[in-house]
Amino acid sequence: MRAGGHGAIRQAAETVTVGFYAPLPPARTGVADYAAALVGALKRHGEVRVGPRRCDVALYHVGNNRLHAGIYRRALKEPGVVVLHDAVLNHFLLGQLSREQYIEEFVYNYGGWNRGLAEDLWESRTGSAGDERYFQFPMLRRIAERARAVIVHNPAAARMVRAHAPEARVIEIPHLFRAPQLPGEAEALRYRAGLGLGEAAFVFGVFGFLRESKRVAQIVEVFGRLRRERADVGLLLAGAFVSSDLERLARGLFQSEGLVYRPYLGEREFWLAASAIDGCINLRYPAAGETSGIAVRMMGIAKPVLLTDAEESARFPEDGCMRVSAGVGERDSLWSHMVLLTSIAGVGRAIGESGAAHVRARHGLEQVAELYWSVLCESRS
Repeated sequence: MRAGGHGAIRQAAETVTVGFYAPLPPARTGVADYAAALVGALKRHGEVRVGPRRCDVALYHVGNNRLHAGIYRRALKEPGVVVLHDAVLNHFLLGQLSREQYIEEFVYNYGGWNRGLAEDLWESRTGSAGDERYFQFPMLRRIAERARAVIVHNPAAARMVRAHAPEARVIEIPHLFRAPQLPGEAEALRYRAGLGLGEAAFVFGVFGFLRESKRVAQIVEVFGRLRRERADVGLLLAGAFVSSDLERLARGLFQSEGLVYRPYLGEREFWLAASAIDGCINLRYPAAGETSGIAVRMMGIAKPVLLTDAEESARFPEDGCMRVSAGVGERDSLWSHMVLLTSIAGVGRAIGESGAAHVRARHGLEQVAELYWSVLCESRS
């Protein structure tokens, strides 16, 4: 079921008390920012309590890091509506379970004939961030079977849930966008100049936690090639490294002129940086069934976004983003798009405006909150 695909879901008439379970700021995670925006909007529809002992229906936000451990356990013990911000929980479970528990959970999902594979995945877990095998086994069965409803943000995640729990009630709701208070043009230009990028004609930005699947090393490599051909381009890499191996590799490539690295950005500096760049590179491979909140934010403020061509981004319009091929053609595809943006005036602006129109039409905070509220009312005990 795709919420909003044929008009808004009918609002339930009865009163409902919602329990809201999610990481919230100052937790350094995109889910916390998402949850903070959503909880405020939901409170305009009815009674919403954060982390209560009792409620009519619980809304559990589940992602793939340890901040969600207690939420995941509670969602299994006291079923409610689950929001899957990541539809691949394999990496999360690797960090939560013992060897024996992980193997048994894998068998529960995929059958006893896969016990040997489970043992191998456990023993090889130090390389799980970039190993496609871990992304091919999302391990969703238990939470999807227990939930009263599962909310996802894209068709890839919906497909993954149904493959694990065919009877699950799955609702696709677009990732929300809350319009920010952007800094003025002069302030953004001062910020850009302060980074040493003031003279660059076109500045690309990469934001968020930096892991192998964000294709950081590949982006830096292609940017270095572009920079050698033209000096009027820049790259801002902003975010904390998740993997020490990737950090060592990426820092070895940081010699490129025009490349600036900033660690994790607070909310104000994030929007300063977002305003200061000309285009966003937001690749994901292998993908984990997630819709990038950063991509939606950037599209929402009319920045052209380069995305991996995948089912996760299928709802974005063709003229509202730039799709980069995955696999062996990734570098050449990324190169072509970066050259196009930096060579032809007006291309980035046209793509950004189309993306912003899509986000306004489909991802608005109040529209998304209304869809959530309908699902919650229909899912009460």
